[in-house]
Amino acid sequence: MAFAPQLKIAATYMRGGTSKGVFFKLDDLPLAAQTPGPARDKLLLRVIGSPDPYGKHTDGMGGATSSTSKTVILSRSSRSDHDVDYLFGQVAIDKPFIDWSGNCGNLTAAVGSFAISNGLVDAERIPSNGICIVRIWQANIQKTIIAHVPITDGEVQETGDFELDGVTFPAAEVQVEFIDPAADEDGAGGAMFPTGNLVDEFEVPGLGKLQATFINAGIPTIFVNAADIGYNGTELQGAINENAEALLMFEKLRAYGAVKMGLIDSIEAAAARQHTPKIAFVAAPADYVSASGKAIHAGDIDLLVRAMSMGKLHHAMMGTAAVAIATAAAVPGTLVNLAAGGGDRSQVVFGHPSGTLRVGAEATQVDGEWTVTKAIMSRSARVLMEGWVRVPQD
Repeated sequence: MAFAPQLKIAATYMRGGTSKGVFFKLDDLPLAAQTPGPARDKLLLRVIGSPDPYGKHTDGMGGATSSTSKTVILSRSSRSDHDVDYLFGQVAIDKPFIDWSGNCGNLTAAVGSFAISNGLVDAERIPSNGICIVRIWQANIQKTIIAHVPITDGEVQETGDFELDGVTFPAAEVQVEFIDPAADEDGAGGAMFPTGNLVDEFEVPGLGKLQATFINAGIPTIFVNAADIGYNGTELQGAINENAEALLMFEKLRAYGAVKMGLIDSIEAAAARQHTPKIAFVAAPADYVSASGKAIHAGDIDLLVRAMSMGKLHHAMMGTAAVAIATAAAVPGTLVNLAAGGGDRSQVVFGHPSGTLRVGAEATQVDGEWTVTKAIMSRSARVLMEGWVRVPQD
């Protein structure tokens, strides 16, 4: 019996920050997949190898974790003041589902590099040597991001000595600015604090009343105190990801928080919205040993943060959640700010399972409402492989 040959699609496999994914130019995709819909989702699911009941992604490009089951579609921007339009898809591992509701801050670091190398940035904007400013329109959340990409002899400089905890080898530093990152999509009405409060008390069945900071910045995020849910903030992945009851507890927290934020109308709707909101827990600084065996000292950090992504504890920190951390830390009185010691803060260093990260934000209060003009962090990115990805035709 004859079967149709595989599709051959130009693609680039890239690491950005502590994530990696498959990058496509929009016009390289098959025509049916150039517009949103079932055909696009079906194609990208097959590229990654999902759904995979074995949880391995053996028959695809995915890495079977939330950090490595990602796709990116890029095109020249339709906006005159931007260079590239960036669309991100978070692919579920065990379900036939792609979540388009949010951004990936880590892969954002690779967007500028890809755009320059693939002709999506006008040549006159690329210096022979120095830094190329790439203006990115993040299509999922309708926000501007600025990537500062190093250039040597007219080419993207990928190698360097910048070290990022959660990434094994050093590379060139890419500074990323998230402009006006408070979400105004997703039904949040444009408010950085959708409930109108810096700290809320909300009730979750089985857990009782909890304090939480609900914030829309970078990505909708729910922050709770580690001690309130039985943790100390120094946990590594095994402490949570190998505990089925803990995973169910975090998903319940996330679902009830999503309703409180106005992102969904019912608890049941959370199952179809896995990428957002994020749930994170914070604590005051403490000594611990990171996943790589590196000793992290309380005196070198401002606070501890652990975050869940796609139902699992993240091995480091999602870039978008880091934006939420930076923003919340800059607003006196949030749980993040209080865990860091309170007061006015334009930047913090927080401890995560793989080490530490420094982030900054500029927050101001106008007419009683908090706004953030930008959040800044450094990442690195590089091409892992480029050429074609092959996908069986259905």
